Amino acid sequence: MKTESRVSEKSPSFDPSDTQRIEISQPKEWAAGIPAVLSAYKNVTTKAGAIKGTRLLSDLNQIEGFDCPGCAWPDPLEKRATFEFCENGAKAVADEATTKRADAEFFAQHSVSKMRGESDRWLNDQGRLVQPMWLPEGASHYQPIEWSSAFEMIATQLNQLDTPDQTAFYTSGRTGNEAAFLYQLFVRKFGTNNLPDCSNMCHESSGVGLGETIGVGKGTVSLEDLEHAEAIFLFGQNPGTNHPRMLSSLQAAKRHGAKIVAVNPLDETGLKRFKNPQEVSGVIGSGTALRDLYLPVKINGDVALLKGLCKSLIERDSQHQPVLDHQFIEQYCHGFDEFKTDIEQTSWQDIEQGSGLTHAQIEEAADIACSSKKTICCWAMGMTQHKNAVANIQLMTNFLMLQGNLGKPGAGVCPVRGHSNVQGDRTMGIWEKPEPAFLDALEKEFSFSPPRANGVDAVETVHGMQKGDIKVLFALGGNFFRAMPDHQANDKGLSQCELTVQVSTKLNRSHLHTGKQALILPALGRTEIDTQESGIQTITVENSMGVIQTSHGKIPPASTLLKSEIDILAQLAAHTLKNDTIDWLALSADYRLIRDHIANVIPGFENFNQRIDELGEFVLPNGVRDARKFVTATGKANFVVHAIESVEVPKGCLLMMTIRSHDQFNTTVYTNNDRYRGIHGTRKVLFINRLDMEAFGLKAGQHVSIRSHWPNDKAALREVSDFALVEYGIPRGCAAAYYPETNDLIPIGSVADKSNTPAYKSIVISLHA
Repeated sequence: MKTESRVSEKSPSFDPSDTQRIEISQPKEWAAGIPAVLSAYKNVTTKAGAIKGTRLLSDLNQIEGFDCPGCAWPDPLEKRATFEFCENGAKAVADEATTKRADAEFFAQHSVSKMRGESDRWLNDQGRLVQPMWLPEGASHYQPIEWSSAFEMIATQLNQLDTPDQTAFYTSGRTGNEAAFLYQLFVRKFGTNNLPDCSNMCHESSGVGLGETIGVGKGTVSLEDLEHAEAIFLFGQNPGTNHPRMLSSLQAAKRHGAKIVAVNPLDETGLKRFKNPQEVSGVIGSGTALRDLYLPVKINGDVALLKGLCKSLIERDSQHQPVLDHQFIEQYCHGFDEFKTDIEQTSWQDIEQGSGLTHAQIEEAADIACSSKKTICCWAMGMTQHKNAVANIQLMTNFLMLQGNLGKPGAGVCPVRGHSNVQGDRTMGIWEKPEPAFLDALEKEFSFSPPRANGVDAVETVHGMQKGDIKVLFALGGNFFRAMPDHQANDKGLSQCELTVQVSTKLNRSHLHTGKQALILPALGRTEIDTQESGIQTITVENSMGVIQTSHGKIPPASTLLKSEIDILAQLAAHTLKNDTIDWLALSADYRLIRDHIANVIPGFENFNQRIDELGEFVLPNGVRDARKFVTATGKANFVVHAIESVEVPKGCLLMMTIRSHDQFNTTVYTNNDRYRGIHGTRKVLFINRLDMEAFGLKAGQHVSIRSHWPNDKAALREVSDFALVEYGIPRGCAAAYYPETNDLIPIGSVADKSNTPAYKSIVISLHA
């Protein structure tokens, strides 16, 4: 069945949708296959050209090729497939290798105010940024500027501040390890720990939760572990869209006999059935059924569900069934008795009410856990972007601990990172709360005293800009304005800055909401050859499973005026820190020198250059995975007690979460389509249960305004308009809409406890025809 409606001609603030006909069809029942192949090649041949595009795909994620600029899903160690990429990776590569250019002529023709009225998709479609651009105070248009003048402008602004803490230096997950290390070194040499990054918006809750429970803020499994697990629980993630190569690993796990449980408010296509395009069955056959059980948990019902799973395991063990690993609990864990008491005192009625699931559904999932001796929990943003996100992470970990599923083959925790080197950034020291041991090593290596006070994270940066405490924002990649919630607060804060600087490859909305002055510094992309004084350079990244891999650009730069991120940072440091003891320009001339410093500062990187020269990749040590070593306050893995704290949803309201479409990567929008969910022609849709629609007297295809409700928010009415209702399989009382179009419904103060991550997944809304 298909329905059609017309998108309004009226353009809402910040992100108008293209005016075209909406087509809504049934969601797909399988992912990938021939449509994914055709989409991949269409994108690269259309944007980059057939010859260049095909060559890039053959080099993508290969040992001597370049790392995908998209997600952080790992490549197989040593042996790679001939086509080691997915549809969305191909889109990211095509987008970077596009033949279109946003040059000085383009900026002369398009004022900032005019570009503000265009969609995110339009902005991205204008092509690669190819020369430094400057927006003077009060000007309507960006204008060209020489590199040397840009660096001098930034250095002057930085050096005239009252304190280094009046700056914030943001980082995206695109940045390689060498650039990230150099960046944090410069920032700390300058005198601040204000290093917010994209982790603050995504997996910060994972790092905090895991740090307290098991002592390491990363995953503890390898790709081989995933493929040989006996049970895999997937919480709050959509791998078919956000990290499609994970489907191959899940397929391998299924073929080894694994049971897969999918826990998500939406029954995502990529967890139903996978047609591997590199196999005959993926082309002409039915593919591989992935999930064995789907649990349609209601939004923010994960704490209740996890307590139910733990309750079932504990009850079965109390009935003399060999369920719990008492030896592991006794030897390696702390706090089990208190945890067990809390679980026993939690009623099944509260669990059912809190999760939106029946006791029988939870027991079915527990059956799978009990039949497995090797279980892995994987998760993504659906778990990390709630007020109680840290509780989600810790209860998942506690669920695994009950059966000893940490530190053994085929078992463990697997947070799936959303951007190619977001995990590597943190390893390199991009963090506003650096560990003392890291600062000690930095001090020893470079003979200076780094600042010890904690800096600001992403949310705190917005607060600081609003109050006038932060006067300069420097962003190494990313789209800070658009990715953050509460655009009113962001716009107000940014406009009060003296200077904002964006190091970018493509145009985005952060270039249009600026300080009094603004700079755009165009950088090389991951696909491009990086030639410095000592020759062609190699960079490295860290994937979601702690593997360090090399990346080698393969095509000429989009412009002779582009600089690498490392060269930009080195030049900035040389201009800002006059007569410094560090030879910044020598480091940018030869990245091997940076890696030598990394080897001396960060454990696990010993003989860094030698190892990547010989192998092209290596695995970082992980105490939990390698030796069941838990570096926590107790010296053990900690059971943590959490109450079921459901979001209060008034009568007549729904609880909404933000999601990505299949044709987007983070804030980058490729098209207005979502093939897997059956949406074509617009992103302004709200997915809603049919019974809720009927209860509100609304109909599918009808256009509504969405208002959010926050008891402590004193801001003006938060509303986005002209969203088409789409009947969808989502639990009653729940709704979903695309990110970032609905980010403005979230006040900057709605954050997760402890991690301070914006609560993109828990928004109380009402609908207005």
